Amino acid sequence: MDGSVGASDQIDLRAGHSMKFDGGFLVPADRETVFARLNDPQFFASCLDGVSELVEVDETHYTARLATRIAYIKFNFAIAVEIAEIDPPSRVVAKSEGTPIGIVGRLTALATANLEQREDGTQVSYEIDVSLAGKLGSIGQPVLRSKAREMEKGFVQKLNAAFAPSADIETTENVP
Repeated sequence: MDGSVGASDQIDLRAGHSMKFDGGFLVPADRETVFARLNDPQFFASCLDGVSELVEVDETHYTARLATRIAYIKFNFAIAVEIAEIDPPSRVVAKSEGTPIGIVGRLTALATANLEQREDGTQVSYEIDVSLAGKLGSIGQPVLRSKAREMEKGFVQKLNAAFAPSADIETTENVP
């Protein structure tokens, strides 16, 4: 992978309203550190725009709210996440289900992330299979793909910012 987000995305219309996204990006930190941070629910949620009310149900189950705008429509989702598989420090698989509040529909996703140590950091490769039902599924596929790419880019930017070297302390403190 070349560090690009959304390296490929496919739509399988035969399976209803489903989409598949995959890609990868490089994080400037060692694999164990990246794995630990990605598996910290509060940190992970902080990298996603619109996530709030994160609650740990148990070690592998979480609930949250996701507020987002798709085209001209604002959605609020009640989300449930299950960590379905974990192989430290190289792989995580999560299942998500979301119900948009106020409209009929359902979003389900299966996300897989593989982490590979490289000389210059950790290569994170991902694959996300998303299915949409109800009114949510009636939104145009190109619009949904565009929103997914936008969310991916924001996530990668926030994740990489968290691992960026901090500024020189002398330039960040104003002590007389």
